Amino acid sequence: MPLIHIEEIPMEIKQYLNKIISISFPRQGYTSDLGVIESDKGNFALKRAKGKLFNAMLKKEVSTLNCLNRETELLVPKVKKFIEHHNIEESWALIDFIKGETVRAALLNQNNNQKRQEIIFNFGNILSEIHSTPCPNELINEHLWLDKMLYQAEYNFNNYKVDGTKELLERLKIKKPKKYKQTLIHGDFTIDNVMVSQGLATGIIDWSGGAYGDPRYDVSLAVRPKPNAFVDDIDKQIFFEGYGETIIDKDDYNYFANGLYEFI
Repeated sequence: MPLIHIEEIPMEIKQYLNKIISISFPRQGYTSDLGVIESDKGNFALKRAKGKLFNAMLKKEVSTLNCLNRETELLVPKVKKFIEHHNIEESWALIDFIKGETVRAALLNQNNNQKRQEIIFNFGNILSEIHSTPCPNELINEHLWLDKMLYQAEYNFNNYKVDGTKELLERLKIKKPKKYKQTLIHGDFTIDNVMVSQGLATGIIDWSGGAYGDPRYDVSLAVRPKPNAFVDDIDKQIFFEGYGETIIDKDDYNYFANGLYEFI
């Protein structure tokens, strides 16, 4: 069943596209409906968010993408249109379509072990590029990133359904990891959010968590075990070779991937 019907798409977006030829629906995330549109103007990703929380996340992603396109050379898509309907708490973003497949799909479909390792190496390398890119001033917040995230975690726990428990949240607030140099971070750097073609990155998507923050968070999410990815230590070793160094230990990983991430 289609997640987005053509008649639902805002007129401003329809006018930009001129003629919509088809809409397909790839693997969906949790925060928005996603359709891939083929039109007279080319191919685009169309996102629709509903509700206060997810609208805010889509608006943040659009703002971050615009900022990164202005001030960096990172492989991020351009936003073509952003429409907000405040009366029904709904927003739409038309974004350049990134060709290729996700790292998850590439690893699942790759039987050649050497090429598989190249994908993982390049996955680590692209994260290193993000963390070494000077963070635009627009994304630098006066509050420490971790404090802000813990505040958000508590808010989400009290207002939304999350995987984390009250006991876990209290432990996260009491036992913070040692301070670490802040960098530009993606905020959800997983094998679903990097697109590749022939093993090389073609784009980095889903930037709603983009910020000046703790790079250990990105690294921890990157190496979370998934089917056919990061199940064995060799994958993590190759990833860190691509990244250039190992910046997390077991405690860091558990704090971010098995702790903070449970509330975001």
